[in-house]
Amino acid sequence: MTPATAPPDTIEELVSRAQALAGLTLGELAKYANVQVPANFKRDKGWTGQLLELFLGAHAGSNPEQDFPDLGVELKTLPIDSMGMPLETTYVCFAHLLNVSGITWETSNVRNKLNCVLWVPVEGSRELMPAERRVASPVLWQPSLAQLDLLKQDWEELMDMIVLGEVENITAKHGQALQIRPKAADGKALTEAVGAQGTIIKTRPRGFYLRKQFTHQILMNAFSDMD
Repeated sequence: MTPATAPPDTIEELVSRAQALAGLTLGELAKYANVQVPANFKRDKGWTGQLLELFLGAHAGSNPEQDFPDLGVELKTLPIDSMGMPLETTYVCFAHLLNVSGITWETSNVRNKLNCVLWVPVEGSRELMPAERRVASPVLWQPSLAQLDLLKQDWEELMDMIVLGEVENITAKHGQALQIRPKAADGKALTEAVGAQGTIIKTRPRGFYLRKQFTHQILMNAFSDMD
């Protein structure tokens, strides 16, 4: 088992690479990649995703395109508990807070990122040390029409609030599947947005996230189809 030296040529090859990781621990993969496993993920939140990218051949990094742009596939790791329930929401992308009037759902980065996702669940229970956590079977997912409608409805509601200067009124309760939350390492990082009076204000950067119930349903549907 060695890290990939080139991106996969096909989606089938990508899925095959991900399937080859299933059952291995993060410690085993780190040893193959000759990297150090963090003692915890408080300061290294994206470490698991970066490790898997090494073995899958993703090179997009933090660019707004998908992790595998030639295949149109986004990679998302998903920490789960022993029952397969996601332990946290899933970050999708940054939320633009200025000059958003011309953006539609169809042209949005959220739609682009969620067009086709390779989900890689990973054990995430806190009683397990990071090195002991195992990688589970991957799930290749494209949203159904019903899921797309739900995501579009949430996105349009949230973007309307941003356009109308209500960004400070957006809470994690808005949106059934998709939500907007502050996205920054600390509260000191600020960006510009439209305020309630139509003036430019300083506020914390925001990001789009998928709710745990939504990603749990994705896993449930996938694994029930395998039965």
